Amino acid sequence: MLTRLSRLGPALPRLLSHPPARFVSQSKPTGAAGSTAVTELHPAAGSAGHGEVSEYVKNPDYHGFSSDPVVDDWNMKVGFFFGISVALVIGATFIHYLPDHGMRQWARREAELVIQQREREGLPLIAENYYDPNKIVLPSAGEE
Repeated sequence: MLTRLSRLGPALPRLLSHPPARFVSQSKPTGAAGSTAVTELHPAAGSAGHGEVSEYVKNPDYHGFSSDPVVDDWNMKVGFFFGISVALVIGATFIHYLPDHGMRQWARREAELVIQQREREGLPLIAENYYDPNKIVLPSAGEE
């Protein structure tokens, strides 16, 4: 929006100070000058016997699905049923019952079982030498 306003550049203050207006004469027309007054803004569609009639004129409860009022109402109800009921309810249920992503819940349960087992056996939760010290390769004092 701001980029469109910036394109107007120096014309923007002038447009804001003098908004465009439409002036329609309300005075009686003189016979010699002709008529400048706007008498009818929208011509009647049915005056010529043909023309396009809005769907809202034929069916005030028009939902935009069909020109037939019964089919239009039925399609609207079916569309909202599937859009709301099926998509939201079944979609939310599907997402809720997805399997454990990354097996986080399984890892926590397994850790709790290991902790309970070590407490029953009287062992510390983590051993003093968690890694086997014979397998650890340390750099020599000269390599540092």
